[in-house]
This record gives sequence, structure tokens and C-alpha cells, in this order.
Amino acid sequence: MFEFNQPFVSYSRQLADAAIKAQQLALENFESIARLQLKTAENRLNATFTFLGEAAEVRDLEGIRAIWPKSFHLAREAGEELLTLGQETLQRTARTGEAIAQLVKAQVEAANEGIAKAAPKAGAKSGRTA
Repeated sequence: MFEFNQPFVSYSRQLADAAIKAQQLALENFESIARLQLKTAENRLNATFTFLGEAAEVRDLEGIRAIWPKSFHLAREAGEELLTLGQETLQRTARTGEAIAQLVKAQVEAANEGIAKAAPKAGAKSGRTA
């Protein structure tokens, strides 16, 4: 009986190790996305405050005409940067999901093969056939 249970214990341990690795991959992905979002937010804040500083210096109609295109440029840049951020986040998350799926798939296949090999041996030793 112990010989039959031993493979289950060792493969359960391997699956637990795979789960820990998968969790580590997920946390690394979360950290990289958080860093990317903070960097993007910092860039947007710097650009916005630079624009607001220029806008605060406007005193006449000519100044408004000069700064008006800059406001559209700022909005366009913000939209483009947010779109790029979303795409990068999606790509990183997809890559992480694929890596986790491959890790789990390999562990499950290894466990299944090991258990399939151990089952006939244990059955033969106990006098039973599979």
C-alpha cells in the first residue's frame, strides 16, 4: 500500500512546487505592470503640469491661440500612451498566462506518467492485475 501512495505524495509535492512557481510568475507580472502604470502616470502628470504652467502664463488672446494646439497635443499624447499601456499590459498578461499554463501542463503530464507507471507495479506486488 505504501508503495502505491509514495508516487502520489511525491507528485503532489511537485504540483505544489509548480503552483508556487506559477504564483511567482503571476506576482512578477503584477509588479512589472504596476511599474509600467506608475511610469505612465508619472509621465502624464509631468506633461500635464508642464502644460498647466504654460497655461498659467497666458495673459491675452494671442497666448490662448498659441496654447490651444498644445492642449490637443497633450490630449492626443495621453490617449496614445494609455492605449499603448493597455496593449502592453494585455501582452504581458497573456505571456504570463501562457507560461503558467505550460508549467502546469508539464507538471500534470509528469505526474500522470509517474502514476501510470507506479499503478501496475503496485497492483502486481499486491497480487492484483490492473
